[in-house]
Amino acid sequence: QVQLVESGGGLVQPGGSLRLSCAASGSIFIVNAMSWYRQAPGNQRELVAVISSGGSITYTGSVKGRFTISGDYAKSTVSLQMNSLKPEDTAVYYCNAKVVTTGNRYLEVWGQGTQVTVSS
Repeated sequence: QVQLVESGGGLVQPGGSLRLSCAASGSIFIVNAMSWYRQAPGNQRELVAVISSGGSITYTGSVKGRFTISGDYAKSTVSLQMNSLKPEDTAVYYCNAKVVTTGNRYLEVWGQGTQVTVSS
């Protein structure tokens, strides 16, 4: 009923930048929050940044000052600008959305994931 499609990601050298984008589509009535998570090999999936429909933003400590999340709730899109990338940012990044469908169902939806590799 609801799908998330991610774009961006790839290989970048330390200190470089990448931009991830995510678009939600389907039977959406309201998007309550959109987030980015990441999962490195051997680690649990962790929250990177979240932006609510009201504009409230939270970042995990390790990305503060380097990453910027932005959202357009009219278009159900979210982006993550990643600057000053470090090797420890290497992970699969996942888009997440908490939505209310047109059928009045509350859903949490995940994207397919996009690989970000920071290496020289």
